[in-house]
Amino acid sequence: MSTSSPPVPAGSGPWQLARTELRRRTSVKISLAVVALFAVMAVAAPLLSALGGWTPEEYDKSAVDPYLGGQPLGPLGGISTEHWLGVEPVTGRDLFARVVHGAQVSLLIAFAATAIVVIAGTAAGIAAGYFGGRTDTVLSRLMDLTMSFPSLIFMIAMMSVARDVNRVVLMTAVIGLFGWPGIARVVRGQTLSLKHREYVDAARVGGSGPWRILTRDILPGVAGPVIAYTTLIIPGMIATEAALSYLGVGVRPPTPSWGQMIAESVAFYDTDPTYFVIPSLCLFLTVLAFTLLGDALRDILDPRGSRT
Repeated sequence: MSTSSPPVPAGSGPWQLARTELRRRTSVKISLAVVALFAVMAVAAPLLSALGGWTPEEYDKSAVDPYLGGQPLGPLGGISTEHWLGVEPVTGRDLFARVVHGAQVSLLIAFAATAIVVIAGTAAGIAAGYFGGRTDTVLSRLMDLTMSFPSLIFMIAMMSVARDVNRVVLMTAVIGLFGWPGIARVVRGQTLSLKHREYVDAARVGGSGPWRILTRDILPGVAGPVIAYTTLIIPGMIATEAALSYLGVGVRPPTPSWGQMIAESVAFYDTDPTYFVIPSLCLFLTVLAFTLLGDALRDILDPRGSRT
């Protein structure tokens, strides 16, 4: 039996070809299903926790044994019909409610920081590549300067100094601050190869201004690589938020996040491994799904970048 891919209709555009190719890949279908699952979990976190009957901050002392250091009662960390994923040791807080609300916090920070990175990086890359000269020099040096900082150390320092602020907003801004130069360099290279194409020269001769050329001719040309690299940026943002929360400078209790839950579970991994495994598995699956999806999009939309 032949396993060749179905023929692509003649005259198909690049986005039609991309959709056709993505439908052929089993890994992409599984990754999209995992991403959709956690996205729905994040959006519907209040509804899901209400369905489970517990809020993420609600204590259930009857679910832990005070004579055994607050260990959950029952097997697998206290998993039961009342607590679907068990409970936290000592506090008795419902782990299902904290996981779904942790997904909301972690993905919100990751998506918002990615949006900042993509918008700032795309704008800076297009401006540097199209205008060249002094604009390119200034923006390129700014990219080099930002990338030269040990970003994780600066993030830890900035998050430690700022105290009475919204931690979610601060983390989003700090992560976005150090993330834009990478995509800016990709967009700058693409813009340099596009600005001398025939259709761009024709638009320039026809009297189109820089803004019209950038938005109508250059931006659609860099959209493919930007989308591909955006998908690859997201897992890094999720991991960065988890790392900062794990180190204690990110989201603070009682607001849950996956990194914070993993940090708290380390003290109980030998007596209650379920508490450690569940948020770690959620983080692992989300990062893996976005990584596989990003790799597939990069191979299809930016094949030259995938070979470098």
